[in-house]
Amino acid sequence: MSTACYATQTTTSRTYRNVFTEKQLLEAYCRHGDTQARDELITRYLPLVYGVSRRYCQRGEQLEDLVQVGSIGLIKAIDRFDIERGVALSTYATPNIIGEIKRYFRDKGWAVKVPRGLLELNMRLEHVMGDLAGSNHRAPSIHELADAVEATPEEVMEAIEAGRSRNSLSLDHSLSRGDDDDDRMPLDAIGNLEDGFEIAERRIILEPGFARLTARERSILHQRFFEGLTQSQIAANIGVSQMHVSRLIRRALAKVRTEIELREGKEC
Repeated sequence: MSTACYATQTTTSRTYRNVFTEKQLLEAYCRHGDTQARDELITRYLPLVYGVSRRYCQRGEQLEDLVQVGSIGLIKAIDRFDIERGVALSTYATPNIIGEIKRYFRDKGWAVKVPRGLLELNMRLEHVMGDLAGSNHRAPSIHELADAVEATPEEVMEAIEAGRSRNSLSLDHSLSRGDDDDDRMPLDAIGNLEDGFEIAERRIILEPGFARLTARERSILHQRFFEGLTQSQIAANIGVSQMHVSRLIRRALAKVRTEIELREGKEC
């Protein structure tokens, strides 16, 4: 379409539907930047997006969500299209739409966020596993997989482990297997908080401080804080005044506190 013809047609009418051919629309957008021509191209190629998206809607995603993702690929294809190459827009747009949908599954379709490098390695392993299993008539080893994808065995194992996070299990999902009458759910298998853990942690923290105390000081603290005796009762047990028991408790606690602070300072 010549520049003069294009100017005349855009002046007389801004409605593109069923007026211009695909080639004219591409020239209008690629050469003249006409956004209405771009919008019409997107509208005309939406059936292509739907067709490609239907191939992937069996993977647990809604068709409309995939169409939205595929439309992004279509828009990118139109914006990057080079009319000088002589390639049909559908030929150029289809790989872009597929790539955008696959990227969506790679980045968004996992239950747990996984680094991009592991995602790509896991996808390569999925293709290689089938080929090696068919040629060797057995499951491939980690070293065989590592050689096939040019990675270390450690990286292969990490990618395989990451692949297990693709799908998550609902906490309301039954654990029963076939005829098994076990109707428990994963939520039932989650343990409760144990008070003993907190007590154990406190003992670990206090242990260095108590190690500095004398046997008499440990006995006084045990009677006061573990047996719950009053200072008067402790004084009667060890044969001293209540005031002296009070001083002994303060002195012992100061020793414990100082030792704990010293230990924490060294760890930092």
